[in-house]
Amino acid sequence: MSELITADLVDLDLSAETKDAAARSLAGRMVEAGRVTDLDGFLADVAAREAQMPTGLDGGIGIPHCRSEHVTEPTLAFGRSADGIDFGAPDGPADLVFLIAAPAGADDDHLTILSGLARRLMDPGFTGALRAEADPGAAAALIRGEEVPAAAPEDPVTVTPEPEATDAAPEPFRIVAVTSCPTGIAHTYMAAESLEAAARAEGVVLDVETQGSAGFERLDPAVIAAADAVIWAHDVDVREKARFGGKPVVDTGVKAGINRPAELIAEARRKAERGEISRFADGRDEAEAGTGGSAGASGHFGVRLRTYLMSGVSYMVPFVAAGGLLIALSFAIGGYEIANAKSVADHFVWGEAASWAALLNQIGTAAFGFLVPVLAGYIAYGMADRPALVPGFVGGAIALTIDAGFLGGLVAGLLAGAAVMAIQRVKVHPTLRGIMPVLVIPLLASIAVGFLMFIVVGKPIASLQNALTDWLNGLSGSNAVILGVVLGLMMCFDMGGPLNKVAYAFAVGGLADPTPGSLKVMAAVMAAGMVPPLALALATTVRRGLFTATERENGRAAWVLGASFITEGAIPFAAADPLRVIPSVMAGGAVTGALSMAFGCTLRAPHGGVFVVPLIGEPFLYLLAIAAGTAVSTALVVVLKGMRRTSAPAPAEDGSGVTVAA
Repeated sequence: MSELITADLVDLDLSAETKDAAARSLAGRMVEAGRVTDLDGFLADVAAREAQMPTGLDGGIGIPHCRSEHVTEPTLAFGRSADGIDFGAPDGPADLVFLIAAPAGADDDHLTILSGLARRLMDPGFTGALRAEADPGAAAALIRGEEVPAAAPEDPVTVTPEPEATDAAPEPFRIVAVTSCPTGIAHTYMAAESLEAAARAEGVVLDVETQGSAGFERLDPAVIAAADAVIWAHDVDVREKARFGGKPVVDTGVKAGINRPAELIAEARRKAERGEISRFADGRDEAEAGTGGSAGASGHFGVRLRTYLMSGVSYMVPFVAAGGLLIALSFAIGGYEIANAKSVADHFVWGEAASWAALLNQIGTAAFGFLVPVLAGYIAYGMADRPALVPGFVGGAIALTIDAGFLGGLVAGLLAGAAVMAIQRVKVHPTLRGIMPVLVIPLLASIAVGFLMFIVVGKPIASLQNALTDWLNGLSGSNAVILGVVLGLMMCFDMGGPLNKVAYAFAVGGLADPTPGSLKVMAAVMAAGMVPPLALALATTVRRGLFTATERENGRAAWVLGASFITEGAIPFAAADPLRVIPSVMAGGAVTGALSMAFGCTLRAPHGGVFVVPLIGEPFLYLLAIAAGTAVSTALVVVLKGMRRTSAPAPAEDGSGVTVAA
């Protein structure tokens, strides 16, 4: 990092009290050194980057940085504050501040500076030396990576010579990964575990951030900055993509993270060796990039569209779960007429069960009121990140106003995302970049979406939504059974993959405006999704000899996963023997879906498995449908695997239960 920092770019007594003042003080030194041509223009670029995401790191470090047309050459300024300056780090103020400036378009320079510095900042010896250094020139040399000779001791001391250094071990390859699926329950953590295991085998240092509807804990910015490459294994849009700016990115689906982790790590190595940087992840702000949050999405339009829709559904699910369970509990306590009770704000009696039932119902109804706006808002967010949230929520609220329902929310979210992406493509003066994502883009996109929803597309969508609602409510007899068969097949074909998620999204979407028909669909989808893991668990119990010791161990876990409506519990079995397992579980899922629809079972909660059975309409018939489908799948698995074993001796087991060669 020679020539990036000199003694005149070091301030060991930085007196600034705010991050803006600190940036101005250090940038002033850059101006005096001839590295920055326009102080205010450069500071506007710094502020725009800081508004995108705080640059404070754990350990008392701030690294404000940007690329700017006002920078003549890559430059680094360092300031040390006695009192500390708030840069947004979780652990408090920063006493070591590094202002990094790179010329506009100098992506490689910016990346090299930031990544190289981040690696050194993870060394406590380096930061400790900077905190103790009293000479600006020596501090600059330390930051450049030069060895600073220690001062001679005043009194002679005996120094034990260190053994001759041998060749140092090579620096390990570092990867940060993000895994996510729409529900954040199974695939998210399975992909993380698979990637971590592959990284250990390859000698790679890997840190994973698991994202899902349950929330996520962000990776330390220093860890991200020090990484050599990034892996995104996701079925919903990666949140806060800009954190991974300027890195080689492997962008794929979550199932690839489960099934092909070693290949993804190898691809990350190749991209890093070639110096590839993804089109989105080049450190630009969304407003400047012109592609929003979607630019990193890979695949054809259909794949990207599904990712956007799943992003909205994943954020909507917690509202559906909380609201649906509260409403179901209110009906269980107070009967269906409780929906017509007076407001509990005016009429509530502590000792009356009816008052408590009304309270639960009205809280649940309030939660349901957010479903369509949240769906639309986060579809837009998946397309164009935070600037799209406001027009997305506005469009979703309008969809409710004009009775366009769930379909209106889908369209509003897509329109909002497209509007924001279009506005982001407009080149603006650097001084306006800071207000674009917080003022200009939300304002203009909201006007555009509001006009389209109220005047152009709203009424046709509302008519289509009403037609779909009438169709679902009119389902009976063979039509209902056929729909149950189709949904059951989709839920079990890929066990958490694209078809499974499409069927699940269709069912959850119906809960946004619940009707008797949509409640039947939700019940059929959850029942069918429970069949695969339950069937394999039962098969490993009744015919242990057909399965390996590992499969039998997985079978014990599959009981709990199946009962909890986690279809992914059957994936290990399907991966090992897809031609026998997948058709078997599909048949059982079809039977369960058909029976659930025929029995008229209903469900208001989008998840929960057997734990929400007391809140299901026709609960005993519902359990019968699941048992029937499980029995069918189990029988088929046993028969098909038994046919395979007739051509080869069955494995024997020793006394410990371990399978051995015959």
